[in-house]
Amino acid sequence: MDFTQAARAGRFARAETFPGGATRSGTRPPFLSADLGREASLARLETLAHLMDTAFIIPGINRRVGFDALIGLVPVIGDVAGMVISSFIVYEAKRLGAPRWLLARMGLNVAFDGLIGAVPVAGDLFDAAFKANRRNVRLLRHWMERSGNLRPTEIEGTATRLDG
Repeated sequence: MDFTQAARAGRFARAETFPGGATRSGTRPPFLSADLGREASLARLETLAHLMDTAFIIPGINRRVGFDALIGLVPVIGDVAGMVISSFIVYEAKRLGAPRWLLARMGLNVAFDGLIGAVPVAGDLFDAAFKANRRNVRLLRHWMERSGNLRPTEIEGTATRLDG
């Protein structure tokens, strides 16, 4: 019995995510569950941004670059491919309900990165330094935390020591 027959036979129950974070899962293995929650989407976007902008360290200068800078070395096709992949982050932000002003700012980051990155040598250096994908995911995370759609990763305020 292959995977598709097992799924049709009812061997795996579907894991469902409900509003408020409640889940109802059956016997479906974790790699088959499709969690489309906000936190999971943001985690996927953060992984994509890491791969595109900071996946590798250049030895000697200890500077992080990603696939965006590498594919940007291919004259026209690489810059267009980088913009398409970066636009996916903006699309996901729209799907998550981000306001228009945030989508416009993220789109401007992508356009700026793509236009300056198209310049032959200086654009490739700029591409390695600007990191539009990391900026856009940071903007999206900050908006989601502020609007209450996501648990904050940092506690805001001032810490006070409480020893006697």
